[in-house]
Amino acid sequence: MTEKRETSKGFTKTESGKRLTRMLTDDYMNLHRGAGEGAFVVWVAIIVPVEIFRGFDNVVFAVPESHAALSAAKGVGMLQCEKAESSGYSMDICSYARIDIGTAMSGGKDSPTFGLPRPHLLVSNNNNCSLLVKWFDVYHREWSVPHFIIDVPFCYERQKDRDRAYIVAQYRDLIRTIEAMTGQKWDAGRTREAVHNSSEAARQYKRFIDCAVSRPSGITAFDSFVQMAPLLTSRGSPELASHFRMLADETEVRMKSGLFPVPGERYRLFWDNIAPWHQLRKMSTRLADLDANIIAASYTSCVGSVEGSYEFLQDYDDGDPLEALARMQNFSVCPYGMELRFEAMSWAARHYGIDGFVFASNRSCKVYSIMQMDLQKRVAGTLGIPSVMIDVDHADVRKYSEENAFVRMEALLESIDAVRSRKGA
Repeated sequence: MTEKRETSKGFTKTESGKRLTRMLTDDYMNLHRGAGEGAFVVWVAIIVPVEIFRGFDNVVFAVPESHAALSAAKGVGMLQCEKAESSGYSMDICSYARIDIGTAMSGGKDSPTFGLPRPHLLVSNNNNCSLLVKWFDVYHREWSVPHFIIDVPFCYERQKDRDRAYIVAQYRDLIRTIEAMTGQKWDAGRTREAVHNSSEAARQYKRFIDCAVSRPSGITAFDSFVQMAPLLTSRGSPELASHFRMLADETEVRMKSGLFPVPGERYRLFWDNIAPWHQLRKMSTRLADLDANIIAASYTSCVGSVEGSYEFLQDYDDGDPLEALARMQNFSVCPYGMELRFEAMSWAARHYGIDGFVFASNRSCKVYSIMQMDLQKRVAGTLGIPSVMIDVDHADVRKYSEENAFVRMEALLESIDAVRSRKGA
């Protein structure tokens, strides 16, 4: 297999990366095209199951959080934040929300995707982000767009049957709402097919992120951060499963050929929080120069993992698609209580052979960050694994200091060396 590669230490541009760019371009072009041709447009939070919308003939969906992450990665996050701030929105609000509001209020100006087409319906939930309901309410007020809110119970243990039934009932209300607003009839078979596609895509994506188990790791967490994008924009499509199958195949071939992003890997690190979108290449490359690799992250488990680990749910068994989608409402880290988050982190430490944890205290995501100090203490006291806390903002570069972050991460590497020295490693 011959593969064209553009490489710098810690960062590799492969055919799968180029294919990803084409997929995202097509997703946004098809979204705008569909809206222009009269499709019913829904804006959704990232955990809302878009497979439901694929059961309709002429419904398209947009994910403002994904668009905000792309904007930050493309270097226009701060610009869009400043637009929102000039309209009176505080810098303390999540940078995703500020980017999205700044983009929307300027008619899509400076957006890498020309913004998002205006929605006919907003669908949020409260199990992933405490701000999202208020954020979407901005558009509900400004544009008089209906806002459907999915209420999901917080997760202190495995999902209960009664909680799942409660979520399914809300899905059925959402379906009836769209049917009434569009005059279209929902097709359960088409949603079932979309759930099959998503399940297969998650299975192949897991193959890809598990390339981090090898020594040295076949990937960096930054690779998996980038590859998360179509999990939102293409979810439920056969193209998504195909992309991840080829991605996993390509990565395994590179590993067999002895091609690794950090070939001299001495430090295997784990990242806890959302990706630092404005720092992907820079942080990856600088860590690689230290023979360090952030090989995995809690954030990349947000595609169907079991509570208390980053293992994935079983493949879809062709049952009720709404039941399957409701079961996955707890697959994100943010709805977990302390015990489940620590169990998941302990699992990751064993599974990936982690030498140190990087807790990224995120100025924009309080719900993700609020337990980190307690988690850090438990990691040290129970697992005996060194860790460090750094300050970040996932999309606003003004709230991040590269030098401060690396002073702390270099101190973490020294702590790992000290632990090894005590153990005689």
